[in-house]
Amino acid sequence: MSRPITVVGTGTGAPVPAEATAGADLVVGGRRHLDAVALPEGVERIVLGPPAPALDAIEKYVADGRRVVVLASGDPGFFGIVRALAERFGADLLDVAPGVSSVAAAFARLGLAWEDAVVVSAHGRDPRTAVHVCRAYPKVAVLTGPGAGPAELGAALARTVPGRVLVVASALGDPARERVERVTPAEAAARDWGPAVSVVLCLDEARARGPVRTLAGPVRRPAGWALDEAEFAHRDSMITKFEVRALALARLGPRPGDLVWDVGSGSGSVAVECARLGAAVSAVEKTADGVVRIRANAAAHEVDVHVVHGSAPDVLGELDDPDAVFVGGGGRELPAIVAACARRARRTVVVAMAALDRVPAVRAALTEGGFDVDGVLLQSSRLTPLPGDVTRLAATNPVFLLWGSRTPFPDEGVAL
Repeated sequence: MSRPITVVGTGTGAPVPAEATAGADLVVGGRRHLDAVALPEGVERIVLGPPAPALDAIEKYVADGRRVVVLASGDPGFFGIVRALAERFGADLLDVAPGVSSVAAAFARLGLAWEDAVVVSAHGRDPRTAVHVCRAYPKVAVLTGPGAGPAELGAALARTVPGRVLVVASALGDPARERVERVTPAEAAARDWGPAVSVVLCLDEARARGPVRTLAGPVRRPAGWALDEAEFAHRDSMITKFEVRALALARLGPRPGDLVWDVGSGSGSVAVECARLGAAVSAVEKTADGVVRIRANAAAHEVDVHVVHGSAPDVLGELDDPDAVFVGGGGRELPAIVAACARRARRTVVVAMAALDRVPAVRAALTEGGFDVDGVLLQSSRLTPLPGDVTRLAATNPVFLLWGSRTPFPDEGVAL
């Protein structure tokens, strides 16, 4: 028994087969798709713009037992119309014929495998998620849209990862108009790309050609976190201890599409761990030797951390708004730093302190910033060997961990 709604993916410029619309009572699609097919007299056409009117019309035809054909670009099941149709009518009413997606075509033009790529849609969405994914991962495909095209992506990336390569693929599949151009983020930002852009690839070429994979998707997630301090270069034990780091990471909740600040980064242990979990990270450090250590630790763990050499809160104005912030240093300036972070953070701020005296001021700064505040004093004792094959407990220095969370907790999801 034929299904009442046929969805045809046109691929990247492939002509629509004549038989695809045979017997249709209604054909829905973009204007260029509709203009490319010859329809018999009496077949209604609807140009697909905002989906709601088209879905309402489709519903009437289906209710009357009439056949509907939907023409869509690329693969309609890949960030396409199939989701909206399935949610409205149920997947069992759809007969889907996929085409080649713009992402597959773009990687094919470069001769690159893409089972390890991250794909993010910026079409009709805030481009900040796409920007942060491009910063965190070495091989990303961005489905663009108005206000979130190559120029906007380039302008955002030029400030933090100017060495990325952007591959702008336009009019894929059109022999007369197709263009695939490699540019720097700054070059992308300086151009008007017009409406023909199909997809933008963002590549960190030093890391883009990874090992052979057996599992498709982004780079591997770490098997564990809260790494031992010995996993990082640090000075005189000036590093967030793994017990503190474990709870801090739980409260920060770093994930793909997020931007995390690590302020007073020191060795960069928190920054590196957040990057290992898929977030984009900016680490702020005032000492020159600290900057060197953070970069070395990021390289050792094969992650990309944007390091800013300067003192907070002064340099924070140079950074994009974060989803989450970890503050691990600050001295007498700590309350002012926390207040500045609280004004900018979208989700949470976590602060680690050794000094009891600073807790009230930091708590007040978080509260005044509109956060619900909670915290804990962490005291741990580690197993330490003694002569004679015995073990004692050695206490670590107690640390206050305060965190503020916005209410309601914003969770926009990640368009991956």
